Amino acid sequence: MSHENLSPETIAISLGRPERSAGAGLNVPITMNSTYVANGAINYGRTGNQTWEPLEEAISALEEASSTLIFSSGMAAITAAFSILPHGAPIVASHEGYSGTMSLLKRYHSEGRLEVRFVDITDTKEVIAQLQGAAFLWVESPTNPGLGVAEVGVIIGEAKKRNLGVGFDNTFATPLNQKPLTFGADIVMHSVTKYLAGHSDVLLGSLSMKDPALHARLQNARMSFGSIAGPFESWLALRGIRTFPLRFERAQENAAILATRLAAHLSVSNVRYPGFGAIVSFQIEGDAKKAEAVCDAATLITNATSLGGVETTWERRRRWELESHSVPENLIRLSVGCEHVEDLWRDIQSALAGS
Repeated sequence: MSHENLSPETIAISLGRPERSAGAGLNVPITMNSTYVANGAINYGRTGNQTWEPLEEAISALEEASSTLIFSSGMAAITAAFSILPHGAPIVASHEGYSGTMSLLKRYHSEGRLEVRFVDITDTKEVIAQLQGAAFLWVESPTNPGLGVAEVGVIIGEAKKRNLGVGFDNTFATPLNQKPLTFGADIVMHSVTKYLAGHSDVLLGSLSMKDPALHARLQNARMSFGSIAGPFESWLALRGIRTFPLRFERAQENAAILATRLAAHLSVSNVRYPGFGAIVSFQIEGDAKKAEAVCDAATLITNATSLGGVETTWERRRRWELESHSVPENLIRLSVGCEHVEDLWRDIQSALAGS
């Protein structure tokens, strides 16, 4: 189906459907196969699956990409993106970001696999200065969990002037707020686990791109590493995408309201909300133990890691060993869901008062 001139809300519902014919089902079936008859389009379960393709089609349309590859997790997708870089390649990346990405980059740097130039991604001058002689720029904006926002168009434009490859983690903003490929990025990564699937029941990642040669290299990486998605998880994620714009709109509206109220609360400081998205980070008055107590005291909001589900969750991010030490010990990352905002606010107030 052509998706030209369709809105994201329509794309999410319409793309990745089977061909229409009399008596055909409206949804794609789950194809559970590891083995295929010879001489067809798919020759083995590690090279393809008919359930992957509709999901990849839908994500491609949302990101205005020519193609998408899904992976077994967001980290599998990120690892594949870095795997195609030459040994020792100099890359520029934010010093703050998803802890899994940060841990991987720090390990690659210490091992000499990559030469990583860590920068403040929100400092455009610093980023541009470090691009000289680099091979690749990895952007995460907003950053996790500090929610720093980069001048995306500017730094991608400067990277492309210098013929750098550009990868972009678009998990937090989602294609409803920004489409990095339209700014010139080469690869857009999603933790599909989060907003796209949206129900806290699958682990999946994706890489979207416009260049067929790049697609072939990343596809080979996926096959070689064996980081393939399960058919059932792929089907669940596609079903989740059908309601993604509706869920995200509600969560984003809730987040904006809660960010404003938290900023006025006497027990809260340094509220971080970029004005879009459904993540709010803030510090509470007190130490790490106090922050843990606040997270445990909620009765509606769940103290749990991950984000992007229909339900609201929060956690003290520094409870994780891999989290950057630049993240304050008392910082709470709130992933706002789709519940009624007044119910969420009462729960937050109660947790802050009763912890």
